[in-house]
Amino acid sequence: MKPLLVLAIATGCVSAASPQPDATGVIQRSVQEVESNWKRAPEYSYLERDVESKHHSPPTVKTNEVLMIDGSQYNRLVAINVHPLSASEQVEEEIKLRAEILRRGSESERERHKRIAKFLKERDQSHGMLKEMVEAFDFRPAGDATVNGHECWVFDAEPKPGYQPKSHETKVLLGMKGRLWIDKSQYQWVRVEAEVTRPVSMYGFAKVAPGTHFFLEQAPVSANLWLPTRFSVSVKASALGFINEDSLDDETYRQYRPMPNISELEAHK
Repeated sequence: MKPLLVLAIATGCVSAASPQPDATGVIQRSVQEVESNWKRAPEYSYLERDVESKHHSPPTVKTNEVLMIDGSQYNRLVAINVHPLSASEQVEEEIKLRAEILRRGSESERERHKRIAKFLKERDQSHGMLKEMVEAFDFRPAGDATVNGHECWVFDAEPKPGYQPKSHETKVLLGMKGRLWIDKSQYQWVRVEAEVTRPVSMYGFAKVAPGTHFFLEQAPVSANLWLPTRFSVSVKASALGFINEDSLDDETYRQYRPMPNISELEAHK
């Protein structure tokens, strides 16, 4: 899974009639909730539907059951496009799952450490971008709104003057603006939207262009735990000044459940 910011206008009317909240205090409290969610997220399995396309080609659609096995994720394929796997394909995926459990169980300490470190690095990169947005933007109250049944404060975000990115990835924040909806009762991020408003060079040869959008929505899974229900990235980009690198990645998440133990996975049918 990969949480961030995005564009557009929220469903529901935004009203500035009520007293304006303390932006700094609300944002800081919400970041604490985000941190708590992030730490607990690996305790849950879920279904992830991923729609991906590049260069305006026909999209590929896959649905995976995302599991944690001995410290890192494993994706078990359950559907392609709108079609569940056939009986024989399901058996094949079960064989792969059991083989992976056995493989991870017989790893050397060095192999296990390398596998888990790779997973944590990728996970921390996504989370690092999320946290860096708070450092990169100034937030100002923009009224109230009801989003997916949640009463929210709305904040607009603009890059802070003088902000210095900490990595190639966070350079994109220099050219972005966003909007954040925070649940008033639990200080959870209900929705985050952002868009690139001016071209930003990422690696010298690649440039992210205006029209790039990010979208994140979250919902409660259990008491005091919110996890993503949708994350979408639509990228307008070029490489070497002329190669079209446009892409779309739209992920939806559902059926969060406490992560089963290894014995339950081995018996999975």
